[in-house]
Order: sequence, then C-alpha cells, then structure tokens
Amino acid sequence: MRVYADNAATTAVSDTAVKAMLPCFQEFYGNPSSLHTVGQEAAERLSLARQVFAKRLNCDPSEITFTSGGSEADNQALRSAAAAGAKKNKRHIISTEFEHHAILHTLEQLSKEGFEVTLLPIPKSGVISAEQVRQAIRPDTCLVTVMFANNEIGTIQPIPEIGAICRELGVPFHTDAVQAAGHLPIDVRAMNIDLLSLSAHKFHGPKGVGVLYVRRGAVSLMNVIYGGAQERGKRAGTENIAGIVGASAAFDEICDHLEENAAKVTVLRDRLIDGLTKIPHSILNGEQEHRLPGNVNLCFEGIEGESLLLLLDQKGICASSGSACTSGSLDPSHVLLALGLPHEVAHGSLRLSLSEYNTAEEIDHILAVTPGIVEYLRNISPVWDELETGSLKHVI
Repeated sequence: MRVYADNAATTAVSDTAVKAMLPCFQEFYGNPSSLHTVGQEAAERLSLARQVFAKRLNCDPSEITFTSGGSEADNQALRSAAAAGAKKNKRHIISTEFEHHAILHTLEQLSKEGFEVTLLPIPKSGVISAEQVRQAIRPDTCLVTVMFANNEIGTIQPIPEIGAICRELGVPFHTDAVQAAGHLPIDVRAMNIDLLSLSAHKFHGPKGVGVLYVRRGAVSLMNVIYGGAQERGKRAGTENIAGIVGASAAFDEICDHLEENAAKVTVLRDRLIDGLTKIPHSILNGEQEHRLPGNVNLCFEGIEGESLLLLLDQKGICASSGSACTSGSLDPSHVLLALGLPHEVAHGSLRLSLSEYNTAEEIDHILAVTPGIVEYLRNISPVWDELETGSLKHVI
C-alpha cells in the first residue's frame, strides 16, 4: 500500500484543476498583455481567476497579485511594508520564532538593512496570544507578520484577534496563510488582515503559483522583480495563465467543500494522534485543539527522524520530519526548538499531514507499521540503551 501523508509539503493536483488548465496550453495560450484576440482571451481567463480568489478571500480583485508562490509573496509583502515604514521613520517589525523561513530569512536580511526585528517566543501549546502582539507593538512598529497556521506543527494562531489589535493601533498586519488557505475559512476583511500570502500547490493546485493580497490603502507594493508592467506594474513577467487558472479552479473547489473536508480529515488526524501517542516516550508537538485538520507532528525519544522516514518509505508511507524547504539541513527543526524541546528530542520528529484524499485504511496502515519501526530503531540505538539503563534521563 502506498500512503501519501506529506500534504503539508505539496498536494496532488486535482482533476478539476487539470481540466481547467488543459485548454490554456493550446487554445487560450496567448500573452495576456497582447491586444489581439488570442491575447485578450488569455487576459479574460486571468481576470476570472483573480475574481475567484477575491470572492473566496472577501476582497476586491484589484487587491490580488499573482506571484510564483508563497515565498515570493512573503518577500514582496515584507519588503513593501518595510519600505513604507522606512519612509515614516518606522523600522520595527514584529514576528514569531517559528515562522516559515521565507519570513525569517527575509527578516534577517531586513535587520541587516537597519530594521529592528522582535520575534515573539512560542509557548509549549504552539499558539501565541494576541496580547503578546499588543505588548510588543511600539510607536515605530511598521509591520506585524504572524503565520495563520504553522507549517510544521499545524497550530492555528489567533489571527482575527491579532488583526483587530493591529487595526486599532494602525500597524499593517501580514499573515502567511500558505498552510491555512483551502483548509480553514479566511475572510480578510472580517479578520482585519492587510496583507496575506498563499500558495496553490498546498490545496491541489499546481506548483509555481502564489497569491498576494494587499488591502487597498494599507501598503504600497514595491517590486521585487523588475521588467514589464504585468500585475499592475508590481510583478514583472508574463503571467502563468495555465497555472493561475488551475490554482483558481482548485481553490474554488476546495473552498466549496471546506467544512466536510475538515470534518473527515480531523477524524483521521485524531485517530493517528491517539494511536501514535500510545508509543512510549512520544509527544504530540503543539496542542491538539487549535490545529490544522490534517496535521500530526510528534517526537519519539531515542531515535533519528531521518531513519524513521526512510523505514516508513520502505513500507510505502510518505511522511516528513518537518518543512520540506529545510529537508537538506542536519539541524533540528527551528519550530520544535522554539517550543522548548531539546535538540536530541527534536531530532526524532515525524510530521504526517493528511488531505481529504486519505482513507481510514491508510491510517490503519500507518498505525500498524510505525510502532514496530520506532521499536526497531530504539533497539539499535546506543542513546536509547543509555536512557533505558538510567545513564541518561528520559525527557519525554
């Protein structure tokens, strides 16, 4: 049996998205900037896709900019807000310790350019409080950026409450909603969100398509890619019409089934959590209540996550130890370290991320296979031997 349980890394493109994309390759293939009929047919599909995202996010189509993905959208959002703040002599940015590296690395670069960055600490629950944000805001704060849901442990942040505080205090608020979009309801107006990033391949759209929402009047977008006048002059490069059309079709479809998908996947998730936490010396990372429907993230003491993934793959189970964007790193997850886990425990992490495509039979397979693999790895681990004999103390 082949079980794909790495949907936080990427998802299969839906039949609906593929069907919507196909005509764009050979029928509506024009450059949407061209004035002739073929070009304008492509431009019409670009406009319709923009309307879909605007409708689903509750904003105006003119507030939607298409990018190459979530990372580019994050970069453009942060750099635009920083540039706007600098013009007002405001150079303080607030974020959290467990953001995606698209945010953290951009903030590192901005700090080298004279901005001061405050990273809020993460409680063991994996959910920050809106009051933490309020207490951190200063007169010179030019941006608050807090992810909607964490990409590794799946905990959902109090976005509406944070948005309300930022709006009250006049500070632009950005959220990286890459993991949340298509899985949680998002209303940018009701939630007082000024800037939002998402990526199509997280909700059964194609890779290489992102969306950046910017509330009119909140921040003036600055270019991170220069060239032509596409996307109202704010994002150069001929638009990926097929990808954008597929992304909008996937988003439209998944938003139609948001509640039923969440209900189904949550049941599967909770079965996994209940079964896997029965393994001795294991721990669920982040609280279970405020969590993405499909996210299961655990640590097993005394093993290496990489070995666990390889043995799971041999049994047909595709999983991860954390963000796919940092899978080449030998360092433990910065997210788990932010929760206060020691390095030796953070190394033994497993992330299983489900979608509505997963089945109860697949969950049974994961639950049948994983305990034996964990036991095998512990039996050959000198560290586990020291833990069991008392030479080292158990942390979990």
